[in-house]
Amino acid sequence: MINFTVGPVQMNEEVRKIGGEEIPYFRTDEFSAVMKANERMFLKSAYAGKNARAVFLTGSGTSAMEATVMHTLSTEDKALVINGGSFGHRFAELCELHNIPYDEIKLQPGKSLQESDLAKYDRKGYSALLVNVHETSTGVHYDLDMIHEFCEKNEIFLIVDAISSFLADEVNMEKWKIDVLIVGSQKALAVPPGIAILGLSERAVDKIEFIETKCMYLDLKNALKNGERGQTPFTPAVGTLLQIHARLKEIDTIGVEKEIGKVKNLAEDFRNRIQDFPLSFFSDSMSNAVTALETQQCSAKKIFQILKDEYQIWICPNGGELADKVFRVGHIGCLTIEDNKRLVEALQDLVKREFLI
Repeated sequence: MINFTVGPVQMNEEVRKIGGEEIPYFRTDEFSAVMKANERMFLKSAYAGKNARAVFLTGSGTSAMEATVMHTLSTEDKALVINGGSFGHRFAELCELHNIPYDEIKLQPGKSLQESDLAKYDRKGYSALLVNVHETSTGVHYDLDMIHEFCEKNEIFLIVDAISSFLADEVNMEKWKIDVLIVGSQKALAVPPGIAILGLSERAVDKIEFIETKCMYLDLKNALKNGERGQTPFTPAVGTLLQIHARLKEIDTIGVEKEIGKVKNLAEDFRNRIQDFPLSFFSDSMSNAVTALETQQCSAKKIFQILKDEYQIWICPNGGELADKVFRVGHIGCLTIEDNKRLVEALQDLVKREFLI
């Protein structure tokens, strides 16, 4: 099997080996040292800046999205949500659920955010902006330079879901003054799902301490306090955190830029190989993490099914109105150029068999 999905992804041998070992007890000095190193290395890889903190939650990326909304926003805020797909919509749902006043910038699927979209909301009293910098459902990557300029001009608290963009595209908390950065373990970090990571600016930490929230499991105040001693309030996904430790050490050694460069190279190689196929790029602003492809006269869902069942190749299907129109090919995880060649050969075979027309 070759896994071209956008998570969970293929893992390297060291990460898989750790996953096969016994889980150690975690209320120890040894595990605390691992967690303190995890926080330090994560913040370094995110270019987090002075006095930033990181929190490791045992949960999916959505747990970190909800914890962020609960602990950094209140009913006195006025939030602006960039909604270009299912994950942007999730931020809107969370604001609705937690009674955060908000407006949405709704984008057409596959279309990027433009300055003109933001201009309509300039100087309108917004206090926070929530964005999935890579809208994974459509493959659109938003311009963080532009978003940062808008937020800085309007003195807006910036929340960035970089779950599928971290280590695939440039992510720099200090450069773009990102207050909350949300990351998931199963994307380009390339370990099993189950851990969500929050990178928090000094301003975000202050907000968390100030805002009163009724919450137990996702209590970020408690998580930050426990993190000072290298621990978590409740039993974490210990094995996954040890795998994260191994991956962060690897990235710390080779450098973030080299890690991103590997993903970029895989993405460019694949895109060059499919230029003559009866497919079109769905996104007008692509991330390195994934290529979203629109079919012309065949079902995208059927292509996914055939590749899975007959070729043992997994790509990413879509849901909703895009289910029969768009499939996605991921470039994150432990993939190679040879893997790209195998996928392209399978697609060529589908063209010959007239499944892909």
